Amino acid sequence: MRRPLLPQRLVPQRMRAVLQRRADWLPTVRRVSLYGLALAAGTMALQWLDYQRLARAHSDDITLFLIAAGFLALGVAVGVRLMRPAPPLPAEGNVQAQAGLGISARELTVLRELAAGRSNKEIALVLDISPNTVKTHLARLFEKLGAQRRTDAVNRARELGLVP
Repeated sequence: MRRPLLPQRLVPQRMRAVLQRRADWLPTVRRVSLYGLALAAGTMALQWLDYQRLARAHSDDITLFLIAAGFLALGVAVGVRLMRPAPPLPAEGNVQAQAGLGISARELTVLRELAAGRSNKEIALVLDISPNTVKTHLARLFEKLGAQRRTDAVNRARELGLVP
């Protein structure tokens, strides 16, 4: 006969029965757990052996895949560096060229609007000045940049780094 888990005087009768039923299940639970662990270990061993066979049978393919993945990563890294856009010019543009040519801040603003492709009227509306003032600023810019047309002035300003 089994020995009681706790002294009988400390545990009520109903509780004693529950503990006794649990005690009957414990060996079964241990046995099932051990069988489960043994099956899991066997499955892991079979998977490892299958992996070893696969790795040996397809070692050339695996090597080629790893080399291709390396070249892919290298190509992406080089492509990202080469295709990175040039850093934008500072908002002031080339300050030395601006000072050397004697271009005022307002003329530079008009030049930026001109480079954006706006007409005289549009520039006047954006800057809140009259169209005649825009014409005056453009005439001075053409003279300072040595340009005959709007496109010449924009190209020269881009060469000097005054506008993006």
